[in-house]
Amino acid sequence: MKLTNATSKSLIFLDKNFTKKEEIFKYLTHEMFEQGKIESEEDFLRAIHERERESVTGLENGLAIPHGKSNTVKEACFAILRTNEVVSDYKSLNPTNEVRLIFLLAIPSAEAGTTHLEILSALSTKLANSNYRTELMNAKSVDEIYALLNQEEKEQSSGTSESDKSDNKELILGITACAAGIAHTYMAAEALRKAAQKREIRVHIEKQGAKGIEDRISSKDVNEANVIIYAHDVALKDLNRFKGLPSIDIPVADPIKNADKVLDEALEKSEGYIPGSKATVADDEGFEKEKSIGTEIKDSVLTGISYIIPIIIAGGMIGAIAVIITQLFGLQGMLKTESSWLFQLKTLGGNMLGTLMVPVLSAYMAYSIGDKPALGPGFAGGLAANMINSGFLGGMLGGLLAGFLIKWMKKNIKSEGVFSGFITFWIYPVVGSLIIGILMLFVVGKPVAWINTALVNMLNGMAGTSAILLGAVIGAMVSFDLGGPVNKAAYAFCLGAMANGNFVPYCIFASVKMVSAFSVSGACYLRKDLFKPEEREIGNQTWILGLAGITEGAIPFAMSDPIRVIGSFIAGSIVTGGIVSYFNIGLNVPGAGIFSMLLLKGEIGSFMGAVIWLGAALIGALISTVLLIVTRKQKLGKSLTRV
Repeated sequence: MKLTNATSKSLIFLDKNFTKKEEIFKYLTHEMFEQGKIESEEDFLRAIHERERESVTGLENGLAIPHGKSNTVKEACFAILRTNEVVSDYKSLNPTNEVRLIFLLAIPSAEAGTTHLEILSALSTKLANSNYRTELMNAKSVDEIYALLNQEEKEQSSGTSESDKSDNKELILGITACAAGIAHTYMAAEALRKAAQKREIRVHIEKQGAKGIEDRISSKDVNEANVIIYAHDVALKDLNRFKGLPSIDIPVADPIKNADKVLDEALEKSEGYIPGSKATVADDEGFEKEKSIGTEIKDSVLTGISYIIPIIIAGGMIGAIAVIITQLFGLQGMLKTESSWLFQLKTLGGNMLGTLMVPVLSAYMAYSIGDKPALGPGFAGGLAANMINSGFLGGMLGGLLAGFLIKWMKKNIKSEGVFSGFITFWIYPVVGSLIIGILMLFVVGKPVAWINTALVNMLNGMAGTSAILLGAVIGAMVSFDLGGPVNKAAYAFCLGAMANGNFVPYCIFASVKMVSAFSVSGACYLRKDLFKPEEREIGNQTWILGLAGITEGAIPFAMSDPIRVIGSFIAGSIVTGGIVSYFNIGLNVPGAGIFSMLLLKGEIGSFMGAVIWLGAALIGALISTVLLIVTRKQKLGKSLTRV
């Protein structure tokens, strides 16, 4: 974008005698107020100070880019002030930076992700050029500054350096990401590109910022690369793409301070590495490629579940703590009084499970498919699912619809050029959320709500033989692949049932999770002679993992003889699941393991429920233990016969 579209000559001030940061903020804020850009000087100053508390806005080479976003800003704009003396108290990324040139950005809250992003990315690209900075510092008049702002930037992606297109020079990859996903993300990328260009080094810098992933690194890049630079202040996405590739991990500010030093460190790290030698991308895992619909749906569901697990555990435990305190101290009356802290604590936990869980599931399922622009429509889909009581199933549908809709919009409505910010932060989220809301509330959501209600009624009505069958199926799925896709499918079903108010399936899940671990320890303890030393070492530990509800500890044990071992696990798990389901024991706090005993629900009472729940796990483990021993004898017998 043209920077002059967001400022004017009357907002450019040269050679002022300020030496304190606060003086500058007040002066520029007052000028913006006088020119009708903001409604309240006090509110805008408060916004600037809030941003300053997050992180420093001084950069290097005499530059600072403070900014504030507030409802008091009428239209996005920026002002420029150059001082005669160094601003003595302006903290910067580079401690030696002597600030003299300040760009103050004012952004309306409603546009915080659009104009803010466009102005900052444009500024960062230009200010990374040392000649441009020098011209700004030495400009003799406001007209010169304005003309410099009006210069057209040569089209150049900060993703790939133009310095050398040949394949016989080093290729350095990089990922930049800052907390806001705006200024430092782009400035670090541009600084690395400029430094590499001067040294005729090929670079490809991926930016993980406010727009999602830009200039995404391909599998071809990784196969040709010598090293990768992680320059970030926040968690990076999809790092499994770079397994085996030499890397350096630094704050996002480092390239802005000294990009040459960062490149030297990266090249030193890459010494002795032959690009592609470790087959880091043999299956292209994690790269931007066309997935099958089934794979995308599976990945989306697993992503959504991974994001709701902390919410579910926290919400369930908060509610459980309130109930436990009530029971221990006889405060049942407080739990029914809306103004009491116990009631509010239990309500908080309940809202995390009942109100927050489905929208978060939906949002991050959408995010998995459509990246950051899909978050808003994903949340809208989840909220709509709550409104029509379509529960977990509705949330999953809303997330999938939102993800695929935004993916289609990104492909067909390009976020480029002058309207890039408008499309990214208005068209995608607003139009996307509106479409998903209409679909969920008035079209596809209602049938799903009916299915959800029917499923809840069916689960609630299960008793006797049908309940045992449900428990057996869940038990078999949990132990079928010990944390793999089938296990995760059972987990998703149990969470969905919990979200709909049926706590028995998750109780089954929690009990069965202990069976495989207990049985491995039991078999190795009872018949040491049948197992190898390394198997006995595993067996000595898995019971501890079982207490925490971790099945994965039994995987190494199962790998040497998967059919017999997994078959033994499944047999015991079926029995455990059937027993828990038959007695209609419930658990409304996600998590698994021995501590779940304290939070069980059911008509038979908490104590008896705990006895039966743990007893079911031990009975299932005993059955699996016996089968492990018998099948191991069979295996050894056949081996001796062949000999």
